[in-house]
Amino acid sequence: MSINSRIPGLRDHTPGDRLALVAEGAGLEPGDLSALQPEAGLSLAAADHMIENVVGMIGVPVGVATNFTIDGRDRLIPMATEEPSVVAAASNAARMARVHGGFTTSYTGDVMIAQIQVLDAVDPHGTRFALLEAAPELLALANEQDPMLVSLGGGAFDISVRVLPTRAGVQVILHLHVDVRDAMGANAVNTMAEAIAPRVAELAGTRTLLRILTNKAELRLTRARAVFDAELLGGAQVVDDIVAASAFAEADPYRAATHNKGIMNGITAVVLATGNDTRAVGAACHSHAARSGRYAALSQFEKDAEGNLVGTLEVPLAVGLVGGATRAHPTAQAAVRMLGVQTARELAGVIAAVGLAQNLAACRALAAEGIQRGHMTLHARTIAASAGAEVHEVAAVAARIVADRRIRIEHAREVLAELRGEGGA
Repeated sequence: MSINSRIPGLRDHTPGDRLALVAEGAGLEPGDLSALQPEAGLSLAAADHMIENVVGMIGVPVGVATNFTIDGRDRLIPMATEEPSVVAAASNAARMARVHGGFTTSYTGDVMIAQIQVLDAVDPHGTRFALLEAAPELLALANEQDPMLVSLGGGAFDISVRVLPTRAGVQVILHLHVDVRDAMGANAVNTMAEAIAPRVAELAGTRTLLRILTNKAELRLTRARAVFDAELLGGAQVVDDIVAASAFAEADPYRAATHNKGIMNGITAVVLATGNDTRAVGAACHSHAARSGRYAALSQFEKDAEGNLVGTLEVPLAVGLVGGATRAHPTAQAAVRMLGVQTARELAGVIAAVGLAQNLAACRALAAEGIQRGHMTLHARTIAASAGAEVHEVAAVAARIVADRRIRIEHAREVLAELRGEGGA
C-alpha cells in the first residue's frame, strides 16, 4: 500500500472532502475510514460494553497531520485532540524535516515488566538469591499462562530481583520481563504475575502483596531523530535560539514541564486516536523524564555542521495493535488503517516522530514569534463558534477578530452581530 502524506490545501476543503482526500492519500477506499464520521463511529450500545455505567459519549475532534515521512515511508497521521494548532503545527514541522528525509526511528523491543512485592522476608538478600535460582521454574510457570504469546515468539524471558529499603521495612521486589509482541501487554503480564506469585511466596517463605505491571516501560523505548531545515525554520538565528531554548529545558525542571507538555500534545493525540492507553503512556514518559532523579526535557535540539537543526527524542511507548480499545473501537480501527502500520514497533515510531515534530513546532514558535500568535490565530475559529457563529460564519468572524487583534469571545459576539446587521441604526 502506497501512502502520500503531501496533501496541499487540505484545510481548504470541507470535512467530508478531506476524508476522501485522506483515504486516497492513504491508498484506501473512502469506506475504510467511515468510522471517523460521528454517525458511523462508536455506538452507545458498543460503548456500554467497554466501561461501566455508560450514560453517553464525548466527542473529540480527529484531525490528520500531513507531510510526514517516517523511516522512509510516508504516513498520514490521525490525531485526536481538542487543542487548536496541534495538528497544523505537527504538519508544518514535518514539512521542514521532509526535505532532509523526514524522521528516523529505533526501538529497543516490546518488553514490559511485572512486579511482585515480597513482604516480611527474614533474610532479604538470601531471598533474592533463592528467587534468582528459581528463575527457570518461574519463567516456565509464567509462560504456561499464555501459550499463544509464546507461539508468536514472545513470553516471559528474564527475572531480576531487588532488595528495596522502604519506610515500611525492607522489601524484596521481583521483576518479570515479558516480550508482549504487538500488544500493549498489561493483561498478559498481570496474568503471569498473578500466576507465579504463590510460588514466589513459597520460595521466599513469606507472603506477597502487589503483583502488577509497572508503567515505567524502560525496556520499551522508542527514539526519533530528524533534521529540520534552517531556511524553512527562519534562518540561523532561529536555529540558535531553538538550541538555547532546548538547553533551558534540559537544565530547568520548570521549563521542562512545559517543554514536555508540548511533546505530549503530539504523542497523546495519536495514542488516543488509535485506542491506546493515554494515561499509561503519559506516566511512562514523565517517569522517564525524571530517570536521573531530576525532571528534565525528553528531547534535545542541536545544530549540525550545515547549520540545520537536529532534533532527538527518546520516550517509553507501551502501545499495541491487538486487544483493548484498539480492537473494540471502530474509530481506532479506522485510524490504524489510515496509518498503515502493521506492528507495535511501527506505531511507536510514528508516535515518537509526531511528538518530536510537535515539540519542534512549539520551540520554533517560542523562539521566533511567541507562542500566542499562531496558537490564538487558530483558536479564533473556536472563539467564533463559541460566540454563536454558524458554520458559514465562522471563517469571517475568525478573520476579523484576528485582524483586530482582539481574539476574545465578547469581541467575536460584536463582530457577529455586525455581520448579521443586528447592531441597529
